[in-house]
Amino acid sequence: MTTDLAKAPSFRLDGKRALITGGGRGIGLAAASALADAGAHVTLAARTATEIEAAAAAIRARGQAAEALALDVTDLPAMQAAIAKAAPFNILINNAGTNRPKPMVEVTIEDFDAVMGLNVRAAYFVAQAVARRLIEARQPGSIVNISSQMGHVGAAHRTVYCASKHAMEGFTKAMAIELAPHQIRVNSLGPTFLETPMTKPFFENKAFRDEVLAKIKLGRLGQLDDLTGAIIFLASDASALMTGSALVIDGGWTAE
Repeated sequence: MTTDLAKAPSFRLDGKRALITGGGRGIGLAAASALADAGAHVTLAARTATEIEAAAAAIRARGQAAEALALDVTDLPAMQAAIAKAAPFNILINNAGTNRPKPMVEVTIEDFDAVMGLNVRAAYFVAQAVARRLIEARQPGSIVNISSQMGHVGAAHRTVYCASKHAMEGFTKAMAIELAPHQIRVNSLGPTFLETPMTKPFFENKAFRDEVLAKIKLGRLGQLDDLTGAIIFLASDASALMTGSALVIDGGWTAE
C-alpha cells in the first residue's frame, strides 16, 4: 500500500517581476529585500531616488536582481506612464502610504486630502495600472495591498487613516472579484504598530507606548521581520487559492 503525502508548497519567486511602492525604507524595503531573496526581480519605486538607488545596489551586491524607479505615485499620469511602458509586474506590493494623526476636530481639509490621496487614490490607480499590464500580457499575478489593523477597527486620532484603510480593504475585495478570471489575486496585509526608524520617536512617549502594548496581546511591538514571511506567502504560489482576503498581523489587537 502506498501513502500519498502532501508536498511542501514552494515559496520561491524565480522568474517573477515585483514592483514595490514606498520601496526605499520601512515595510517597502523589507519587502523588496525578502522578495529578491526568494528569487524575484524587484523594482523599488519611491520619490527619493538616492534612497531606492542605494537599496537596489545593496540587493544587487547580494547577487540578486533589483532596480530603482524614481516615482511619485500621487502624480497619476506619470505613474501610469511608467507602469504602462515597463514589462508587466507579476507581483505588486502596494505599500506607499502616510498618516497624520490628529484629534478628529482638528483635521484639516489638507490633512484629509493628503492621506486619502496617497492611501486610497494613488494605491487604487497603481493596482489598476499593474492589473492592466498583466491582463494585456495574459499573465497571472498577485497584488498585495499594504493595509493596517486600522482597516478593521477604529482608534482615536486616526479617523482619516482608518477611513483610508477601510477603503483599501473594500477595494481589495472588489478588485479580487473582478480580476479572478484573469488569475490575478488581490489580498491585503494588515500590520499592527511596527517599530521602524520612522515610528521610533512616537514610542519614546511612554504613555503612547504603554497604550499600544496594552492592546497587542503578544506584548511587543511589531518588527519588519514579522511581516516578510506573510509578504512572501501572499506573493507566491503558496497562497494560490487566496484572494479577496485580509491577512492581519497584529499580535492579537483585533481579536477582541
